[in-house]
Amino acid sequence: MSLDPATLRILVSRLTGIAEEMGAVLRRAAFSPNIKERADCSAALFTPEGELLVQAEHIPVHLGSMPASVVAAIERFGDDLGPGEQVALNDPFAGGTHLNDITFVAPCWVDGRLVGWVANRAHHADVGGAAPGSIPADAVEVFQEGLRMPPVRWTPEVEALVLANSRTPAERRGDLDAQLGANLLGIERLAAFAGAPLAEVTDYGERRMRATLAGLPDGTWRFTDVLDSTGSAPDQQQPATIALTLTVAGDTATFDFTGTDPQRPGNVNAVEAVTVSAVAFAVRSATDPTIPANGGAMRPVRVVAPAGTIVAARPPAAVGAGNVEVSQRVADVCLGALAQAVPDRVPAASQGTMNNLLVGGSAGGGWVYYETTGGGEGARPTAPGQSGTHTGMTNTVNEGHQSTPCRPGQSGIHTGMTNTKNTPIEALERHYPMRVLRYRLRQGSGGAGLCSGGEGIERDLLMLEDVTVSLITERRVSRPWGLAGGEPGAPGENWLLPGGDESRAEPLPDKCTIRLKAGDVLRMLTPGGGGWGAPPADSR
Repeated sequence: MSLDPATLRILVSRLTGIAEEMGAVLRRAAFSPNIKERADCSAALFTPEGELLVQAEHIPVHLGSMPASVVAAIERFGDDLGPGEQVALNDPFAGGTHLNDITFVAPCWVDGRLVGWVANRAHHADVGGAAPGSIPADAVEVFQEGLRMPPVRWTPEVEALVLANSRTPAERRGDLDAQLGANLLGIERLAAFAGAPLAEVTDYGERRMRATLAGLPDGTWRFTDVLDSTGSAPDQQQPATIALTLTVAGDTATFDFTGTDPQRPGNVNAVEAVTVSAVAFAVRSATDPTIPANGGAMRPVRVVAPAGTIVAARPPAAVGAGNVEVSQRVADVCLGALAQAVPDRVPAASQGTMNNLLVGGSAGGGWVYYETTGGGEGARPTAPGQSGTHTGMTNTVNEGHQSTPCRPGQSGIHTGMTNTKNTPIEALERHYPMRVLRYRLRQGSGGAGLCSGGEGIERDLLMLEDVTVSLITERRVSRPWGLAGGEPGAPGENWLLPGGDESRAEPLPDKCTIRLKAGDVLRMLTPGGGGWGAPPADSR
């Protein structure tokens, strides 16, 4: 080590600032509400070898899996990429996650020497496929989910291909240009660090993680949880199991998913990069969230994800919901196992779903809306879960002794795996022919406990024209579990109110693609978080 601690900290902060500035440029220049308003995008810097150097605090599942994209770009092009060139990809089986997430990777050259790589990823509301939004509930192969790009040089011809396959080409062009611009800024900023000892940043992450793991008790712990279904067909409405064996030995940890169910026909399959990202977030959250989130921090962590399972799917499996739903359950099982090792640092289960809603119509030449809806956070050992949050991979910190009185929970904060914001009602109604009739906390949905789980959300959405709707949701049968005697949170519910008539309300399955008419109302009740600790006797 050649840098003193203060200088190293300053270097890490300056590099992180580059990633944060890239994200700001991307959001400000984007066209779609999904990126501009919800911030469904991420940015990071990488070493010349492709190891994660620093990341902004954006989307955990993007950032944890983005190294696979950079490695795929390097393997495909190596040193053949010159200054100003960028690589684009979204192939889940070649460094991507699901087809909506398009990643741009670019080298930073200074005087003929490769300083490092910049990359950003953004969720595009539509990249083709069988249904608006590109996550059709009935997909059984990746080919049904949209345009699939292996790592390719970005050229006007490739851009034309992407635009021709989207229902919203003008919006796609604006978002793609924003991504390209964010990388150009990142290259300019990273060039100023030519000659800086970047390897010390990742080595620091490794030292911090090893020291933290060494402070955990050695042992082996097991945990299992289920996904309610793997698709919309009747034969897919069966639970699928995710199993984990966690072993801590000295300053290393192994997360072994042997015993997890095989991949299924349906879109609830995750590629290995998604699983690794969930592990990375869970272990950092439950141990020490101040550990630098870089590639070095993952060197002491081994992930065993058997190929051909729902946590390491092989082509041509559909994977649209793997990124958004399987990742949530992988985080749940990781945190469930870690709760046995460090019970005072892990909360009860949060809502465990992103409650994905995709709507498409024809007004104005065609539009597609995508949003995830928050729910209840699991209660913590010393505080209630937060209400109405984006949860599932939440930063948790030991806030004191178990006997500390529970403080009131906060609401309206979007946290966790997606780390996105909601679409403000004003922006939603300005951009799309829909109206929000109700948007409030779901009272009584949080699990009871010494500290109670956070409340879910109730939302009614009125359609002003005929539309196609896809729902990709979970925890509609299983419930977010409690810990230390706490009770589980309430499961979510999906409802259709034909013509807005309450008396004709009919339940909808957890995953479906359906047609709605103008005047119909879609109601979503999202799950509450699990409780922590046995409820007081007088509250039962």
